[in-house]
Amino acid sequence: MYIPPHFQEIAPEEIKTIMEAAPLACIVAQTEQGMIANHIPLLSGPDSNLIGHVALANEMHRVLADGQEVLVIFRGEDGYVSPNYYPTKQDHHRHVPTWNYQVVHAYGGITFQHDEHAKRAAVGLLTRTHERRVNGRNAWRMADAPGEYMQQMLGGIVAFRIEVTRMIAKSKLSQNREERDYRGAIAGLRASDQDALAQRMERRLPKDD
Repeated sequence: MYIPPHFQEIAPEEIKTIMEAAPLACIVAQTEQGMIANHIPLLSGPDSNLIGHVALANEMHRVLADGQEVLVIFRGEDGYVSPNYYPTKQDHHRHVPTWNYQVVHAYGGITFQHDEHAKRAAVGLLTRTHERRVNGRNAWRMADAPGEYMQQMLGGIVAFRIEVTRMIAKSKLSQNREERDYRGAIAGLRASDQDALAQRMERRLPKDD
């Protein structure tokens, strides 16, 4: 990934936030049949490994060897930035359109797990995290489903872990613009209903603002 120095994201908390806000990751790998990509919800476990599961019918767990390196892409907020958002456009018109975004690339070896304990752990972690966020105290639990049905569902998946060995991240959020253009980009994004991206940029403003 091309990362100019001023767009390189090195803050651990910001990288974590991007990953947590965009859990539907894209796992890319090279196989004997060519490149494959799968879009799969992932979470970072207590040991910082990435945890997820795929359908038993998904060939990914058959065509990838245990320990094979994969690329995992977490794509955060993104949006179009018009030159019209910049106040200095009226001064010199030396602006062109661009696209702001945040993205994290994680590299690591993937290991598939077929035992029931691993599958229950993966499903439990994923559902607990997202159910609490969506439903709070009324969160769905695995125990809510009939045991026989849950057993059947677990039989149709394969769990996996990715041991992350390297991670790079990029926050292209107009950091290369002067302050009034930076603020203008935020206002323009909000006016075009891109509040989430504008909010990510606002967080980078001086704390006394």
